[in-house]
Amino acid sequence: MKKNSDYLKSPDLLPIAHRDRKIGTLGFSVMWIGMAVVLAAFAIGGAGVQSMPLTWVLLASFVGCIVIGFLITLIADIGIEHGISFPIYLRAPFGTLGTHFPSLLRGIAASIWFGINSYFGAAAINGILNILTGFDNWFVCLLVFVTAQVINTSIGIKAIEKFANLAAPTIILISIWMYYTLADRASAADKNVWTWIEHPVSGAALSAAFLTVVLGNMGYWSTLCADISSISRYIKAPKYEKNWFKRNKGALVGSVIAMPLTQTFVVAIGGVAYIAVGNYDPIVALQEAAGGIVLGVLLLMIVFAQWSTNTAANLVPAATVFSNIGGPKVPFYVGVVAAGIIGMVTQPWSLFDALMPFLLISGGLLSAIVGILFADYYVIRKRRVNVPDLYEQAGQYSYHMGVNWAGMIAWSIGGGASVIFSEYSFIVGFLLSAASYYVLAKYWWFAKYKQAELQDLNDESYLGITAGRDWVIDSEGKEKNLTDKEQATI
Repeated sequence: MKKNSDYLKSPDLLPIAHRDRKIGTLGFSVMWIGMAVVLAAFAIGGAGVQSMPLTWVLLASFVGCIVIGFLITLIADIGIEHGISFPIYLRAPFGTLGTHFPSLLRGIAASIWFGINSYFGAAAINGILNILTGFDNWFVCLLVFVTAQVINTSIGIKAIEKFANLAAPTIILISIWMYYTLADRASAADKNVWTWIEHPVSGAALSAAFLTVVLGNMGYWSTLCADISSISRYIKAPKYEKNWFKRNKGALVGSVIAMPLTQTFVVAIGGVAYIAVGNYDPIVALQEAAGGIVLGVLLLMIVFAQWSTNTAANLVPAATVFSNIGGPKVPFYVGVVAAGIIGMVTQPWSLFDALMPFLLISGGLLSAIVGILFADYYVIRKRRVNVPDLYEQAGQYSYHMGVNWAGMIAWSIGGGASVIFSEYSFIVGFLLSAASYYVLAKYWWFAKYKQAELQDLNDESYLGITAGRDWVIDSEGKEKNLTDKEQATI
């Protein structure tokens, strides 16, 4: 039994203590600035201006980002309150064994996105080297770029934050430069970037196009929304703070202010690029709109952007998942290397078109997981969690052979519907999975498998930093999980 129990206690997945949380509000915000500059955002802008003015595209983008940003903050509270990561909390709604199914999907999707973004960044590096030296070998650039990202992420979350601090201002400055370069190119072609529309639509068609941009922004970030606690467990937060907004300020500022502003601006660049040269891909657009050192500097922005995105949004979540599946024998850095290998093996340079449908489907399936997390954490458990049992093979989350079938069935319902109704995948997946999980878990599953935090409604027993508690998981017993106030009375 000890061997099985230890399997759930990988050192890299234990709760993060309050004193070990190093990311501040500014730090998380600059991480978002780097993460939001991605190929998908350029594509949303390029697709949007084909049927709507750029102003409407930006409004739709901002609305979608605000909504998903707030939802990300809601889920981030899991990591901030209890210091636990995505695959660990999934043991509550899916079981100690069942957690591997949804978390593996996220891990593979993150690894594939890592490969795609790395290829995109390597193409930019190759372009820069070609301008400066005449060198032209994108595959060598890809190998070097992947290796650098894996090393940077393996060093730890603080190294990622430090890199983001360097990348963020560079990205902002070069993004502005990129915008004006492309806007000038559009003006030279007698195109007003704020009024030009390729195929104007109105009425119901305009509403549908607007909603598509809103849901496009939400759907892309449903992946990070599901596993944001893998990052948020490192965000600083005050102890004994019962006000949700004050406790989650660090995550809130980054997700609801920094991300929407940055991504909306990137969407604008994608739209202007399409207007200027008929292609939202900034590498292609810039090669047509600029040259020499100017082009090299602009391409540098692409490199910084993909690096920032990959470390925080892809490598950290994937490595956390793989470490959870492998147990103590698979430390975090091994998970990072595994994610890097998967990203390369999938050959994003030749399979990009085939991979995109899979990633869209996985996004819908992950939105269903977000719905289940919301229902389980907020609606059913009221944020109270019996954290020590998340690490016990025979604890309350072992359920039936390690699986919570309420979670699995709800995921099937919400995820299946999101795939069928792909145009509204996030809304359908989230709502159906949340509603079905609530009914199945509360009135069926938890009637059979009693949950301590649902039997004892005392917040002080099952809350984390709100009660001044650092959850400590080891073999010496649960007495170390006393709050500061309880320890003072001993």
